[in-house]
Amino acid sequence: MDNSRLSGTDPDLDLQAERREEDRRLRILRRAVDYALWIIARKDLTLIEARTLAEGVREQALLLFPGKEDAFDLIYAPRFRRAISERFRLH
Repeated sequence: MDNSRLSGTDPDLDLQAERREEDRRLRILRRAVDYALWIIARKDLTLIEARTLAEGVREQALLLFPGKEDAFDLIYAPRFRRAISERFRLH
């Protein structure tokens, strides 16, 4: 007999709930990244403020996805570097 039926849990429902939670956290992160990139491109920030904002989003990402520093650095850090470079003409 299936142990999940004995314990009253359904592994498919658990997996669906985990996926929904991860999707929710990912939406939060995407919004934070998009908003921070918008601020960097359009608001009157100093270079230090822009870099601080990018670091703050990275910290938020690690709260949402602990241990995923490499993923953030691979996926989002280049976008922040490019936005800051373009905004402050660091080419």
